[in-house]
Amino acid sequence: MIFDSAKNLDFYRNLGMDGRYEKAVDFLKNTDLESLAPGKYEIDGKNVFANVTEYTTVPWEEAKYEAHHDYTDIQYMISGSETMTYARIDELAEKVPYNEEKDVVFYDNENPGLKVVVKAGEYMIFNPWDGHKPKAAAGEPAFIKKVIVKIKEN
Repeated sequence: MIFDSAKNLDFYRNLGMDGRYEKAVDFLKNTDLESLAPGKYEIDGKNVFANVTEYTTVPWEEAKYEAHHDYTDIQYMISGSETMTYARIDELAEKVPYNEEKDVVFYDNENPGLKVVVKAGEYMIFNPWDGHKPKAAAGEPAFIKKVIVKIKEN
């Protein structure tokens, strides 16, 4: 898990394999993110793509821990703020088994985890071994817009 701000994106350019992080960083730096409509944006086929989402955050207890087997998430806040929570997957109890088609497994909410308020221009990077719980309100529920860049790891 990594928490950082837009000014440091270039630091992560050379992570991973086949220049995939570089493509993700270029997308985040060179795209007018605020003007993007919700939806999926192809960057490098199934290797790197982005999902733009808009929603109202929910109380922490209603948000769900999740993890992915094949993809790393860069969850970049475009506007608003939300609480994202991190916990190692070996510290979480599986609640909904892995769905290969959607590359997601869900866990119960028993672990309080490490909570981080992520504001516009900030992001968290969650690798496949990182349980994460997005969508939680940072205080009162509020409308947010973010982009989740998915980077294939295997």
